[in-house]
Amino acid sequence: MLDRRILGCSSLEVGRIGISSSFGAEARVFHEALERGCNYFNWGTFIKGRSAPFKTFFNEIVADGRREKVVLGLLSYSHSGLLGDIFLKSALRALGTDYVDGLILGYYPKRPPQRVLDWAQKVKAQGLVRAVGMTTHNRRVVAELAQEGLMDYFHVRYNAVHRGAEQDIFPRITRPGPGLVSFTATCWGQLLKQKKMVPGTLAPAAGDCYRFVLSREEIDVCMMGVRNLAMLRENLQIIEKGGMSVEELEKMRRIGDHLYGKPRTAEGN
Repeated sequence: MLDRRILGCSSLEVGRIGISSSFGAEARVFHEALERGCNYFNWGTFIKGRSAPFKTFFNEIVADGRREKVVLGLLSYSHSGLLGDIFLKSALRALGTDYVDGLILGYYPKRPPQRVLDWAQKVKAQGLVRAVGMTTHNRRVVAELAQEGLMDYFHVRYNAVHRGAEQDIFPRITRPGPGLVSFTATCWGQLLKQKKMVPGTLAPAAGDCYRFVLSREEIDVCMMGVRNLAMLRENLQIIEKGGMSVEELEKMRRIGDHLYGKPRTAEGN
């Protein structure tokens, strides 16, 4: 499950577990994650306090001459080219690098304005970013933009509770095409709470939630949020069990249905 693959139609080679920088983990956590094969990291300068250790980690990687070992996805919330340029150049200075691997436009409930799409393609042509991505909860806009070939990859929600991507995204993206990075594998922690389970059902571990997501070949990378080394090691140990059995997948889906709490439709999940 941790094998490398190319992220969609980009040239980025990524491990299937990505690491978010926004959970306050120390720099050593990111170093160990990279050693264990997790080379896709997300960073945004808007969370300066909690993401500061990631900046330390990245600066150390650059200083060691290992910049190419890290695939960095930079989250941008700028809605104009001018603000986007200011944000991007500030991030490049802070990180001590000439480029970011992925510029992630977010969070967009609908199609981004043309000025933002034009700016993203401009900085890609300039070599400041290697690929352009977008994060959204709107599954329809993912399918539309994928058909237009405007994005190299997308960040989308997918977990045992929210499985609408199985109807609205997975069948509509053909290979080669834009890559898919999933977030909220634990449904914001809801899948881990024993008190929310059906009586007699044991809540899954976080690592099992990641295994569930990675059972879908359509998902290139599943994002993981970790706060410390113990959490990272526990999650990776469980993930290294490999793919889920039919019985395990069915259990995760039953738990997801229970937490969802109402009849499922492609629109509502």
